[in-house]
Amino acid sequence: MDPEAEKRKMVLKDLIRQLHAGASPQEVKERFKEAIEGITPLEISEIEQDLIEEGMPREEIQRLCKVHLAAFEEQLGKQSVEAPPGSPLRILMEEHKILLNLLEVLNSITNAVRRAGDSDHAIGDISELSRIAKEIADAERHYLREENVLFPILQKHGIKEPPAIMWIEHNQLREMKRQLLKLIEGNKDYNFQEFKDHLGEAVESLSNTLSSHIFKENNILYPAAQNAVTDREWREARREFDEIGYCSFTPNYLIATPYIEGSVEPKSTVAPSDEELLQLDTGTLTKEEAEAILNALPIDITFVDKADAVKYFSKSEGRIFVRTRSIIGTKVQRCHPQKSIHIVNRILDEFKAGKKDAAEFWIRMGGRLVYIRYFPVRDKDRNYLGTLEVTQDITSIKEIEGEKRLLD
Repeated sequence: MDPEAEKRKMVLKDLIRQLHAGASPQEVKERFKEAIEGITPLEISEIEQDLIEEGMPREEIQRLCKVHLAAFEEQLGKQSVEAPPGSPLRILMEEHKILLNLLEVLNSITNAVRRAGDSDHAIGDISELSRIAKEIADAERHYLREENVLFPILQKHGIKEPPAIMWIEHNQLREMKRQLLKLIEGNKDYNFQEFKDHLGEAVESLSNTLSSHIFKENNILYPAAQNAVTDREWREARREFDEIGYCSFTPNYLIATPYIEGSVEPKSTVAPSDEELLQLDTGTLTKEEAEAILNALPIDITFVDKADAVKYFSKSEGRIFVRTRSIIGTKVQRCHPQKSIHIVNRILDEFKAGKKDAAEFWIRMGGRLVYIRYFPVRDKDRNYLGTLEVTQDITSIKEIEGEKRLLD
């Protein structure tokens, strides 16, 4: 590494440690400005990663980001990501622009509601407020594309902690949006002044958090991705973006624009050799047959190997939880929100130790009952090979009564 860059990193790490220890932002502000001259987004992500590996909690790095981000803003503003219209980064950045515009509208309508003397004069604005809040909440597929495609690719390139911090913020934003919608839809449960006070607090919190989050992704995460990710990976990422789908506000011209024009290679009509056949104890299958059988099962399957890396997932129609090829080879712990990693580790540890042969959960999702089970996979000698996740929508199964004969 460039000696100047290494020196800059050391100074910045020391300043962030001082903030962590309780120093006021004003105390270190001038030294921050001196140290960040010429800093790159990749260096910032490396600093965060180093500090977390040294033991600083991710949540603390995220908190301190709010303190030192203003110092980085001017320097980072000089660096921009140039991405063609059909590229994953361009899609994400254009969605960010729309979200920022929606935030402006949300703030404007909120101010109008807060100026109203009574609820009767705010009915129209509250209705519009609900519409805008729902549109902002529709960014879920934006988050899913980042969490299931972009973040795993970055992790494979050694950029691990910044995506993890962004995921923490995704979950915070999800909760803020949920609370805002709940407040707006239940506005009649409050007297009008209480509603206005709660609304102002909720919108300000969401607006500040989302604006800061977008700035960090646009100016730190995305430039780091542009420098690290290969053209081939971007092409694959775009295919996976299309599989996950887009937000209601994603511009159609971006969805319709391919990343790179290419032809589909014709499938081979040559009969499979013996090496291409799966010789199983109970029969023989071609790769195509085996894959089609797994995808035809009325369940979603994900297999994690003995080193905790995601190795396979089925592509059943109407999959419940999003999976993309980008997660193959990624540690399963990095595919879950920070708040649930301890549960994942406990299940895996018990499977590896032979203490358990199953773990199960069931949750409500959009009126459906989803059954999630985990099973240790072992060889004939009971050696641990990995863990199988099986997810199933059992809503209709729970409704079954009596019996139905085959001929019926």
